[in-house]
Amino acid sequence: MTARVLVVDDVLHNVKLLEAKLRSEYFDVLTAMNGLDALEIIEKEQPDIILLDVMMPGMDGFEVCRRVKQNPAVAHIPIIMVTALDQPKDRVMGLEAGADDFLTKPIQDLPLFARVKSLVRLKVLMDELRMRNSTGAAFGGVGTNDNNTPIKFDGSKILLIEDYERVANRIISYLENTVGTIDLDTVNDGKIETQNLEQYDLFIISLSLREADGLRLCSSLRSTEVTRHTPILVLIDDGDNKNLIQAMELGVTDYVTRPIDGNELVARVKSQIRHKRYADYLRGKMKKNMEMAVTDAVTNLYNRHFLDTHLENIFSAANEKQTNVSLLMLDIDHFKKINDTYGHASGDEVLEEFSKRISSNIRSIDLAARYGGEEFVVVMPETDAGFALFIAERLRKTISDEPFRISGSDQPITVTVSIGVSIVSESCNTKEKLFAEADKGLYKAKETGRNKVCGISCLDEV
Repeated sequence: MTARVLVVDDVLHNVKLLEAKLRSEYFDVLTAMNGLDALEIIEKEQPDIILLDVMMPGMDGFEVCRRVKQNPAVAHIPIIMVTALDQPKDRVMGLEAGADDFLTKPIQDLPLFARVKSLVRLKVLMDELRMRNSTGAAFGGVGTNDNNTPIKFDGSKILLIEDYERVANRIISYLENTVGTIDLDTVNDGKIETQNLEQYDLFIISLSLREADGLRLCSSLRSTEVTRHTPILVLIDDGDNKNLIQAMELGVTDYVTRPIDGNELVARVKSQIRHKRYADYLRGKMKKNMEMAVTDAVTNLYNRHFLDTHLENIFSAANEKQTNVSLLMLDIDHFKKINDTYGHASGDEVLEEFSKRISSNIRSIDLAARYGGEEFVVVMPETDAGFALFIAERLRKTISDEPFRISGSDQPITVTVSIGVSIVSESCNTKEKLFAEADKGLYKAKETGRNKVCGISCLDEV
């Protein structure tokens, strides 16, 4: 996953060093040598993430950070404070000024890439939620300028997973008077025993558990629907780079190294809860204001009107991320025969179950919609051709491998789907062309036997 990173530092050597490191990982890099230039670039270029030095003449990094977070147009951009100060209170000041993370000079490659990639993943999710709220404004919803919405920590709940009693008690003592309720799970049987995990705002997981694999617990939480969006902060030994890399690849959102500094832990916990609650706010607002207007009554997926508006937003001049968008067009095979044989009520049951299977097998940033009749569309940002074809084939098998149970038949019935795939390219750079290319692939799948995935142009038939 690539991103545009703004590096701000008054020392040219530091700027060039960070630029070289980030370009080696294929990030697009912008640079500024002072706070005023940085604010101008941020306003004009809208970078995906900002690496901001603290100690600069004139306007220091703390002030730049505060100004960014007070500007609704750019407040959503993640900021990593970069400082030579080694006092925890100085690092915490950056987080309290609104920064999302910090790094201490000299910057090591692994923490740099881990922090940047984690925040880029978060911004992709936030951008998608904000775009969907922007789409909702076209349907008469309330305004979408909510970057300064105050986030309260009242009632927040944290689950600490740690089986060393002394360590657990110390962590709880750091947090108990600042961020709500902290529950402890000692994973006695090697698995999380706490129930109702969806109620938590944050999971803190030790990677030094005696009777359980902390990374496996992280993986389990990420693969479970009710906890997929809940941030995870891991406690890791300083220098344990192998586990850190694995943790970040599993979707862990932050980490604290041992020995643990209480002020840093509190600041990071607050930052993660703030992100979680803002994302929850966006999801709740989107659902409340748009559910009835933009969803299909039978399938509860987005309707065609919403889909068209969302794609127009994606291809708007203000959005530069449309180059990594793919589209799947799905059509249920022989659906008329199902209606004619079992009745339209049973046909609706098939549509409802079909939609559930599609929704449960795509990512949270993907958008599924009913295009019309028995036709469906899935829009996938940040995907390439290979991944789009992989997801399409997974959806095809999800439909065909398990028969559908309907009230109009004593026996489950077999349902299959044909899928066409398209992806944005130089020659496919409008909403209309993206649909046309996917429709060609769908027609090819139907023409060559149905229950197939077909792509066109640079895509190969599956």
